[in-house]
Amino acid sequence: MSDFSGMEDLLHDFLQEASDLLSDVDNKLVDLEKMPDDRGLLNDIFRGFHTVKGGAGFLNATELVTLCHLTENLFDRLRNGELELTPELMDVIMAATKGVREMFGELGQMVQPQPADPGVLAALQGALAGEVPVIAAAPASAPPPVAEAVPPVTPGEPDWNVLHAAVTGQAAAPQQAATGEVLAKAPAPAAAAEIAVVPAAGMPADAGQATAASPYGRRATDRPGGQPVNARRAEERVRENTIRVDTSRLDQVLNLSGEIGLTKNRLTSLRADILAGKNDSETLHALDQAVSQLDLLVSDLQNSVMKTRMQPIGRLFQKYPRIARDLARQLGKDVELVLAGEETEVDKTMIEDLADPLIHLIRNAVDHGVEMPTERLAAGKPSKSLVRLEARQEGDHIVLIIADDGKGMSAERIRAKAIEKGLISEEEANVLDERQSLNLIFLPGFSTKTQISDVSGRGVGMDVVKTNIQKLNGSIEIRSEPGKGSVFIISLPLTLAILPVLLVLLGDQPFALPLSLVREILPIDKSRIQEVGGKETLVVRGEVLPVITLSRLLGWPLERDPEYGVFMQTAERSFILGVDSFAGRDDAVIKSLEDFRPRGVAGVTTLSNGQIVLILDMKELLADLGQHVDIGSAVRALDFA
Repeated sequence: MSDFSGMEDLLHDFLQEASDLLSDVDNKLVDLEKMPDDRGLLNDIFRGFHTVKGGAGFLNATELVTLCHLTENLFDRLRNGELELTPELMDVIMAATKGVREMFGELGQMVQPQPADPGVLAALQGALAGEVPVIAAAPASAPPPVAEAVPPVTPGEPDWNVLHAAVTGQAAAPQQAATGEVLAKAPAPAAAAEIAVVPAAGMPADAGQATAASPYGRRATDRPGGQPVNARRAEERVRENTIRVDTSRLDQVLNLSGEIGLTKNRLTSLRADILAGKNDSETLHALDQAVSQLDLLVSDLQNSVMKTRMQPIGRLFQKYPRIARDLARQLGKDVELVLAGEETEVDKTMIEDLADPLIHLIRNAVDHGVEMPTERLAAGKPSKSLVRLEARQEGDHIVLIIADDGKGMSAERIRAKAIEKGLISEEEANVLDERQSLNLIFLPGFSTKTQISDVSGRGVGMDVVKTNIQKLNGSIEIRSEPGKGSVFIISLPLTLAILPVLLVLLGDQPFALPLSLVREILPIDKSRIQEVGGKETLVVRGEVLPVITLSRLLGWPLERDPEYGVFMQTAERSFILGVDSFAGRDDAVIKSLEDFRPRGVAGVTTLSNGQIVLILDMKELLADLGQHVDIGSAVRALDFA
C-alpha cells in the first residue's frame, strides 16, 4: 500500500526540486571545506536543509525531518560561531547528506523512509553537545564476486525477415532461437566499486561509495528495514520521463506550428486551383514559394523541438565535486575538482547515459591519476592535485575533457602489463604506437593495480566507459605524459536524434556512414596501391593507410575495383574505405532497431525518395572483419530499393 496515495505529483515535484537543491548543497559543502569562515556559504547551506525539511514535513516524512532538523541546528551553531568546522565534523555533515539522499531513494519508491543510521544521528547530537564527532563504522563486508565475463556470441546469419518487418512496421514471424546477436538490455557487468550509480533526479543513490565499510557509517547493503540499497539498484535506474523547458522555446515551437498551419492552408488553396485547371505561371510561382516557405518552417520547427531536449550539462556536473572529495578523503589525497563549461547544452538522453562513464573517469583520475601529497611534494609539485572536468561545443559535436595533473601514463608500462595479463601478444605489442598503447587500458580485464581495493583494481570499468561512449556514437581519446598528467577527450554528437551521414554507393545500393568518422574523400588510383604484408595500402601525405573495401566489410561480391576512397578515422585506427561512388551528404533521422539489430547496423533512415538506407556501425564491422558477416547480400535479398 502506498504511503502517498493521491500525492504522487507533489512527491515527484518535491524529489525533483529537493534533489537539485541537495546537489547544490553538496557542492557548497566542498567549497565550505576550503573556506570554513564564509558566512554566505553557511547561510546558503542552512537554508537548503531548512527548505528540504519544510517539504519533508508537508509529506509527513518524519525521519527525514529529524535528520534535516539536526543538520540544520548544526549549521545554525556554525554560522553563529559556536562551533568550529573541523574535518571530523565535515565527515558527519557529509554522512548526513548521504542519509538524506538514501531517504530520497525510499521516497522515490513511494514509501516513508526508514530512520537514519543511528551512528550518524548520534554523531550529530554529539557535535551539537560540543563533543568530538565520531561515526562508528559498520563492520566491513567481503567485496561482491566479480561477474565472469560472458564470452561474445559468434555472429551468425541475422534474421533479415525480422529486420525488414521492424523497418516496414509489418508483423514478423516469431524469431527462432538466437541467430545473430541481439543487443542485451542489461548494462555491461561492472564491479560496484568501479562505477557508481547515479540515477535520475528524484531517485538518488549512493554517490560513488563502495560496498566495503563506509567512512560515513552506513554501507550500501545495511539499510535498516526495507530492501537493501544494492537490491534496489535496478529499480532506481529508471529514466526520468520529465524535462524542464524554457517557456520561450515552447513559445517558439507554438509560433512555428501556427506558421506551418497557415502555409498548409495556402497549399490546400493552390492545390484546389491547380486541380481546377489553373496552371498559369503566377499560380505555379505561388506554389513554389509556398513549398519553399514550408521547407524553411519545418527545418526551423525541427531545430526548435531539438532544443527543447537540450539541457545544461551543469545539472550532471554538479554531482561530481562531492564524489571527488569523498574519494580523495578516503584515499588520503588532497584533490580539487574544477568544473568548466557547465552551461554547455547536451541532449537530455545523452546526459543520462554519460553519468556512469564520467563518474568512472573522475574516480580513476583521483585513484590512479594523481599522487599522494608526499609524492607530489617530492616531485616538486603542489600537494593539492587538480582534476578538471570541462564541456564545450565544437561545431556539431560536444567535447568533454577530463584532465589531471598527476603522474601520467607510460605507454611502455601499459604494453608490458597487457602482455603480462595475456591480453595481447608480444608481436602485437611491438607494432603499437603510443596512441594505440594507451588505448590498451580499454581492454576488458586490464588494470595496472597490483592489489584489488574497494575502489579499483578488478579490471572492470574502462572497457565499460568506452562501450557506453560508443553507444552514443561518440569517441574517446587519451593523451598522457609521464610526470605531467593525463587527459581523456570525449567527442559526442550534438544530438542523438539526427545524425549527419555520408551516403556511399556499392553498385546501386546506398549506405550511410557517420560523417563524424569521415576525414577526407579521395579518388583511388590503382597504380598507387601498394601491398604491405599481404594487405593493400595507400600512402596519404606520408601516412601508410590500409585500404578496406566496403564490399569486403559487408560480404558483398567484389564486382569491380573501388573508384573512390573515404579516409575514415575511429579511436582505434585510420583506414581508407573503398566505395564505388557517392550519393551526397544528408542529415539522417535515425530509426533505431531496438528489439532486433544485426551487428554492423546502427539503424535505418529514409531518403527523400522513400528509399530505406542502412546506417552502418563501422566499429562493429571492423571488429567483425574476416568473420564473413554477409550484410550486403542480405540487404540485396530484402530489395530495400
